[in-house]
Amino acid sequence: MKQKISLALGGGGSKGAAHIGVLRVVEQQGYQIAAIAGTSVGGLIAAVYLSGNSPDEMEQLLTGTEFRKLFRGSRKARKSLLGLAGVADLLSHTIGDIQFEDLKNPLALTAVDLKTGQEVVLNSGSVREAVFATIAVPGIFPPREIGDYDLVDGGISNPVPVRMARDLARSVPVIAVSLSSSPSTNTDLPETNLLGPIPGIERMTHFRLGQAFQVFTRSMTISSRLLTELRLQLDQPDLIIRPDVDHIGLLDRVNVAEVVRLGEEAALESLPQLPQQRAWWQRLRPSFMNPRQPESN
Repeated sequence: MKQKISLALGGGGSKGAAHIGVLRVVEQQGYQIAAIAGTSVGGLIAAVYLSGNSPDEMEQLLTGTEFRKLFRGSRKARKSLLGLAGVADLLSHTIGDIQFEDLKNPLALTAVDLKTGQEVVLNSGSVREAVFATIAVPGIFPPREIGDYDLVDGGISNPVPVRMARDLARSVPVIAVSLSSSPSTNTDLPETNLLGPIPGIERMTHFRLGQAFQVFTRSMTISSRLLTELRLQLDQPDLIIRPDVDHIGLLDRVNVAEVVRLGEEAALESLPQLPQQRAWWQRLRPSFMNPRQPESN
């Protein structure tokens, strides 16, 4: 009998292709995925996967996608430097109009409401709309209005949604896939050039405003690493997989096959350490925070 697991896929922008490698190895090793919770790009990968796309198909799709076109602007783009018109095209092709209720396994995505600062769980209604919310990096991509909420990237409060993955499948081990290393790791952070995808203005990073923005985004990366580690210690997944992707910036152009391979290597190294079953006291572990759920999306 296949061992069931629940996955918590973390955020990380261009690092997200590593999740594809983890999913591929999980399948190859004979595990049965009972549920997935995802934040930001982890939510996007989870949604595309549970909509019926295999890891091979996902890697092929990303490899054939022109990175620069993903972040085209649109008339709906607001409060953001970049748009998501290209991502919208990608999601139309891979997800379409599928609803959470139609997915092959339970899925939950995280977001944060700009109005209240509350974490919001997206697990019903339109999967596509939920993905737009969970990937809406504040200030970079436009917020998404769902019901009464004005939603942005869930990584602000929950970079790797372990507790949410546990709530989806209470009786199985939770594997967290973190795309950031532990703060104790003595490695240099990647340079972040968020303006790079916009044609013709890469040179702005040499100006004073651009340099100040670099300092700001680097500081946010540091805060995100610390928050990720804090949440992992609090929520205690049964296993943490950390692909070696620290050298990749949020919106870097990457060799998709290489990043997928890094995910595969990390999964192959870590999966043998997974306990065969969770102890009874772990299954009864309570939830310490109660994110809101929109009435409809």
